Amino acid sequence: MAEQKATNVHWHDGEISREDRNRLLNQKGATLWFTGLSGSGKSTIAVALEEALFERGKLSYRLDGDNIRMGINKNLGFSDEDRTENIRRIGEVSKLFVDAGIITLSSFISPFREDRDQVRRLHEEAGYPFIEVFVDCSLDEAEKRDPKGLYVKARAGEIKNFTGIDSPYEAPNAPEIHLNTNTTPLDQEVEIILNYLVQNGLISE
Repeated sequence: MAEQKATNVHWHDGEISREDRNRLLNQKGATLWFTGLSGSGKSTIAVALEEALFERGKLSYRLDGDNIRMGINKNLGFSDEDRTENIRRIGEVSKLFVDAGIITLSSFISPFREDRDQVRRLHEEAGYPFIEVFVDCSLDEAEKRDPKGLYVKARAGEIKNFTGIDSPYEAPNAPEIHLNTNTTPLDQEVEIILNYLVQNGLISE
């Protein structure tokens, strides 16, 4: 966990609580953390889920790995240290969205188990729902898809520290939701997630 460097700072509570915001939106804020190899389908599922939630009148917001690296994390590379800081920052941002009552769809390779567990602890210590969604896809299938042409570049040595090639991916041990994109159609994956949210009282039928 990052250390607090700033001194003489104090948390300032407001008059509107998280529960107030949840009632206003008729939903409960939660982070769905999509993790998996590049090309596994994380962003595709998150986009489809966002649309399905919108059609149900539920407010969600996607935090996508590439998008975040064009803004708040534009100063970070792909070393192990920068990857850890990338996930720490987005974990904090996700937590803010959850506090606002928003269903947060965080789509990041997030290859290191400890980094994801740190985000989980951050949420759990605050009493916020954290749902790890393992978007499981074989390396062979991810390379076949290669929607951004990154695996080709990584195999050619043009990209260093690429997850699955010369940097490891540590799969979740016990994710709340385990999707296998090698065999499961997109609409069925979205339905699995929606059912989980309903069954756990985060959205209504």
